Parts: sequence; structure tokens; C-alpha cells
Amino acid sequence: MKRSDIVRSIQVQFKHMRPTDAAAMLDTVAEHLIESITEGDRIEIRGFGTFQPRVRATKVGYNPCTGQPMHLDAGRTILFKPSRELTKKMNG
Repeated sequence: MKRSDIVRSIQVQFKHMRPTDAAAMLDTVAEHLIESITEGDRIEIRGFGTFQPRVRATKVGYNPCTGQPMHLDAGRTILFKPSRELTKKMNG
């Protein structure tokens, strides 16, 4: 599903809404989610799942071609955990 598909589904749900308004609404929600996750907040969307920032520690990895050890820097990533409802729907 692409951004344009989501905008179109918003328009179907709210028939009076123009495409630019639906896109602006989607962009606003996305901006708030991005802002919250970069500040280190946990985001919970009931019935969908949770997004939580995680810190990866520095570690030694290995080059798969040469087998030589490599230094991998610490970094930040996002953990997504789907809700039980979403998992049930996916597994059918």
C-alpha cells in the first residue's frame, strides 16, 4: 500500500474531503509520529501495535565474504510489535 492509496481511502471514508486535505491530514499524523519516536517516546496505536525506539550497542561483526572482524557502531532503531488483534487477523 502506497501513500496515495491511503489518501484515496481517506477520501472514500470522508466523501466531502479534497485530496489535498486528505494528504495534509496524513502528513500531519506522520510528522507527529516521527517527532515522538525521535524524542524517545513509545507510540501505541490500539488494535494495530506499538513502536518503540531501541538503542543498539557497539559490537564486533564479521564480513561475510572475507570473515574479517569489523567494528559496528552503536545506533538507534525502531521496534514494532503488532497487537494481538492484528496478529489474529493476519493469521486468519
